[in-house]
Amino acid sequence: MDILLYLAELKDYPKNRAKERALAYLKKFGLEGKDKVAVEELSKGMGQKVQFIASILHEPELLILDEPFSGLDPVSQELFKEEIRSLAEKGTAILLSSHQMNLVEEMADRLFLIHRGTKVIYGTLSEVKREYANFKCTINGVNSRSLLEGLPEVERVEQNGEIAVLYLSRNVQPAVWLKNLPAELDIQELSIDRISLHEIFIDIATDKNLLKEAGEAHA
Repeated sequence: MDILLYLAELKDYPKNRAKERALAYLKKFGLEGKDKVAVEELSKGMGQKVQFIASILHEPELLILDEPFSGLDPVSQELFKEEIRSLAEKGTAILLSSHQMNLVEEMADRLFLIHRGTKVIYGTLSEVKREYANFKCTINGVNSRSLLEGLPEVERVEQNGEIAVLYLSRNVQPAVWLKNLPAELDIQELSIDRISLHEIFIDIATDKNLLKEAGEAHA
C-alpha cells in the first residue's frame, strides 16, 4: 500500500482517494489483505496485478501497457481485460504492446505491427483483415488429401485426421466457393473465416510469405 500511495502521490493524486481505490482494486484482483505485504513476497502473477493497479490508480489519461497479461491465469486475464475496456470507455487512451495476438485481436481498436524495427501493418482490425487475411475453410469429414487439394481456389491444405483446414486464394468469394463444392465431399462440420491475426503475425515474423503481399511481409 505504501508503494501504491507513493506512486499516486507522484501524480498529485489525492491520498484518500488513492487509498480507497487501491483497497478496491486489491479486493477485485484477489489481493485483499495483502496491503502490508512486501512486493518481494508476492508471486509473479500477484506482482503483475500490483503493477497494473499502480498504473491505473491515478486515473491516467494515457496508459501504456507492455505485455500486461504475462504470468496471469485465465481468470486474472479476464479481470484485466474487463478493467482495460472500462478505462477505454471512460476516455483513457491505451497503448498495448503484446505478442499474444489472440488478446490483441480481441481488444485492440487499431493495430500497429512492427517486424525487425519496421512498420509492416497499421490500421483497424477490419482493415487489416481485409488487406492481409485470406479466407480459410475448416472441414470435419473423411476426405482424401488429393480431393481437398483439387478443390478450386485452394492454395494450401493442413490435415489432421478428419479435420482439414483449407487456405483459399486471395480474391475468393466464400458464398460462390461454397456452392461449387463437389457432392462427394464428406462434410460433418464446416466453418469459414479469415485467418487470425496470430497467423498473420507468424507469416510475417517467419517470412513464410503466405499472404501474397511479399513486399510488406518482408519489410
